[in-house]
Amino acid sequence: MTTAEHEGLGGAVKASWRRFLDTYEPLRPDLYRYCRHLTRSPWDAEDMAQETMARAFVTLAVMTEAPNNPRAWLFRVASNLWINRTRQTRELPAAFGADVREPAIGAEPRAIREAAGTLIAQLSPQERAAVVLKDAFGLALDEIAEALCTTTGAIKTALHRGRTKLIAPEPEETAPVTPAVLDAFCDAFNARDLDRLTALLLDTATLEYPGLKIEYGAEAVRAGSLTGTLFGCPDGDHGPIEPPRCELRTHRGEPIFLWWSGDAVHAIVRVEVDGDRIARLRNYYHAPEVITEVCRELDVPFCTHGYRTWLVPPPPIGSFNRRA
Repeated sequence: MTTAEHEGLGGAVKASWRRFLDTYEPLRPDLYRYCRHLTRSPWDAEDMAQETMARAFVTLAVMTEAPNNPRAWLFRVASNLWINRTRQTRELPAAFGADVREPAIGAEPRAIREAAGTLIAQLSPQERAAVVLKDAFGLALDEIAEALCTTTGAIKTALHRGRTKLIAPEPEETAPVTPAVLDAFCDAFNARDLDRLTALLLDTATLEYPGLKIEYGAEAVRAGSLTGTLFGCPDGDHGPIEPPRCELRTHRGEPIFLWWSGDAVHAIVRVEVDGDRIARLRNYYHAPEVITEVCRELDVPFCTHGYRTWLVPPPPIGSFNRRA
């Protein structure tokens, strides 16, 4: 394949992906909420939603006709992904049962919130998915059966078994020990000291915007996202946003960075530490459901930016989201 042919193929794939997003991206909030109920973790839910979208895009390319109900079909792709994961591991990962609190992702009716709270680690993958689709999303039995690739009789059984299982007691959280490198990173970030920031990264460190891009190596991270964030990250039609500041917080036992601009959080960053340096940064700037949930739980004002780097809607000036 020539260079021109390779570039042409890449352009065609990008164009197809953007057309796919025109139809399926409006369904992302529901998809995230479904994944959130299944995984019981905002981070795992975002990863699962990203993987579901990618898998749906590939699957759609080989289907003879487009699905009649895109929302139900997207749930089916996510359900298959969820069930296959848990079958492969032969048991539910510990993280699925470690946090049974209700996700703070919207003002749902109390009955729905309480139903979602029953989805604990003891439920089988199919039971958990069936109860979520029925009680949290209101799907009919035949729609749930289609989403889970089974029969309505099997769904009735899964619902009965799932609803009769007890809620597990909420585990007590232990205070985490915060690595000193995270405090040092905050200090260097707020001082706009790129040299110090770079020195705190492993040479092989990565910075990832989940589902969008990855920067490999400390120098690439410095030249790319860190420089743009500290010295002129644009924000739609409003020009550069106010210079950000970094705050270290703990969310459900995990240290995270909040990157503030003015009076609102614009990004949430997870960190992996290796020894006394940072090995990985994951920036959830383009994950509005994650930002919304985490900031509501921390009770801090926030601003979201949509899913796409090439279509960043400017936030309403002076109108930021807060917990009601």
